[in-house]
This record gives sequence, structure tokens and C-alpha cells, in this order.
Amino acid sequence: MLNLNYRISARCFLLAGAMCMSLFANAVEPVNTTFFGNVAIKGYDPVAYFTMDKAVKGKKSHAFQWRGASWHFSMQEHLEMFAEEPEKYAPQYGGYCAYAVAENDTANIDPTEFTVYDGKLYLNYNHKINKKWLADKDGYIREADKHWPGLVDK
Repeated sequence: MLNLNYRISARCFLLAGAMCMSLFANAVEPVNTTFFGNVAIKGYDPVAYFTMDKAVKGKKSHAFQWRGASWHFSMQEHLEMFAEEPEKYAPQYGGYCAYAVAENDTANIDPTEFTVYDGKLYLNYNHKINKKWLADKDGYIREADKHWPGLVDK
């Protein structure tokens, strides 16, 4: 009898766990972060995209907490600039792939595939997707702007 109860309890536990996982599988966090360390933009400096026009790896020694994520900077000056105006430097759509958001989905990013356009930072999944994004960025931005609020609310 004990063995049967154990098997039933184990199955119930596994089923409950699977149900929980399916509930959270579609949840989109407001900021795309690494699995370990909760780091935004995979540790790249968001201000460098604007000031240096390139992707620059940040340092853990220059970290700033914002919106539940750790943002890394290549220099103290960039950290201070971000701290003063985080909305100005943070990537659009929480740092998810801008093309994917335009398609009403989310995807991870390659921090070296970026566009600074009209004073905003957009990141994309890879080089091929970034090229596609650049071909019609205005159209993709319109679509992504429509989809983003609903993606975060899911």
C-alpha cells in the first residue's frame, strides 16, 4: 500500500511541476537577461552603442541594478550616464530581438548585432536577422511597438 501511495504522490508531483512549467514557459520578463547572474545584454555596455558606435563588453566592477537586472558598463562614466537616464540607453523591447518582437514573439540576441536608430537601441538575434531588420526597420518598429506591451503582459 505504501508503494502505491508513493507512486501516486510522485506522479501528482510531476504533473503539478509540468503544469507550473507550462504556465511560466510563455512568461516574458520585462528585461532579457542571462540565466545565471541576471545580466542584461549579456554583459555588454548599453551606453557604448551610442557613444562608441560599437558593442563593448562591460565589466562586473561597473554594474548597476535597474528593472531587476544587472547592467554592466565598460567605464564608470557610462554607468553614471545610464544611471541618470536609463530609458535613454536601455535597448528597446527589454533587450529581446527587435525582429522577433515585430513578429509577436521573443528571441535572444547577439549583442554585436545592433542598430541605433532615431536615438534608440535595437538588438537582434544574429547577422542574418539584423540585415532583414535593416531592410524595413520603420515597418518592423511599428509592428514591434504594437506587440511589445502584450508580450510582457502574457
